[in-house]
Amino acid sequence: MKTTPVRLAYLLLTLTALFWSGNFVLARAMHASVAPMTLSFARWAIALCLLLPFGWRPAWQQRALWLPHWRRLLLLALLGVTGFNSLAYWGLQYTAATNAVLLNSFIPILIVLFGALFFGMKISLRQALAVGISFIGVLFIVAHGDWHRLAALDINRGDAVVFLAMVAWALYTLLLKPLPPQLDRIGLLTVLVAIGLLGIAPLFAAELASGRHTPLSGSTLATFAYVGTLPSVAAYYFYNLGVARVGAARAGMFIHLMPGFGAVLSMLFLGEALQWYHLAGIGLILSGVVLATRAGKS
Repeated sequence: MKTTPVRLAYLLLTLTALFWSGNFVLARAMHASVAPMTLSFARWAIALCLLLPFGWRPAWQQRALWLPHWRRLLLLALLGVTGFNSLAYWGLQYTAATNAVLLNSFIPILIVLFGALFFGMKISLRQALAVGISFIGVLFIVAHGDWHRLAALDINRGDAVVFLAMVAWALYTLLLKPLPPQLDRIGLLTVLVAIGLLGIAPLFAAELASGRHTPLSGSTLATFAYVGTLPSVAAYYFYNLGVARVGAARAGMFIHLMPGFGAVLSMLFLGEALQWYHLAGIGLILSGVVLATRAGKS
């Protein structure tokens, strides 16, 4: 596989954060209309249909490369496709948007923590400082510039479910890096999505059996179309390339861009006003990301 230039990797990781922010904003906006496992299954069914024409051939041709890693691929699919998305959509049925954004921003911290504890990843002082600065920016947005608001956050079962999703994604990121770099990333993503969709299928069937149905309408079909393309095919491909090129810790830092993107998207599409604390928080987040990208490769 041709090596991705570092600057291109940073651009792709930035687009990943933008596409995932749109996914969170849309999922929150539609949570009352679209059942969580239906959204998860529809998302990855659409993604697999888009990937197969391009990914099945390299996946088959490189089977000698990825079959020895089938256990890791199975775990990656269950964590990054089945687990993360299903848990996030389920949790968003019960928790406030503010809580979900805050919990999502724990991912870079979890990557650094799990990486140091279980994966032998060395973290520099600069990287730790970068994570801290960006996280303060996230808190600034969540708190609306008033730190007393953080104490008023209502923690519920939805928060616990969303946090489990963040743990799943942190582990996915760390397990992704050791795969052979010559693996075709479209072929790899096709394999992961196919396995992950099989994991979602029984959850989707159980949801239907429970009587939770999603009526098809223009808005639900548009939701399926978005989540099945940019946050899935494009963002996962970009993220996989980014982790392979710049490492788990630096790639994970770009997830801190999501609250800033979420604030802007909410302003553009949900009519929410962009406040001074959004700008201040975005400034801190960008400072942390810039500092992290200048750190040594992890």
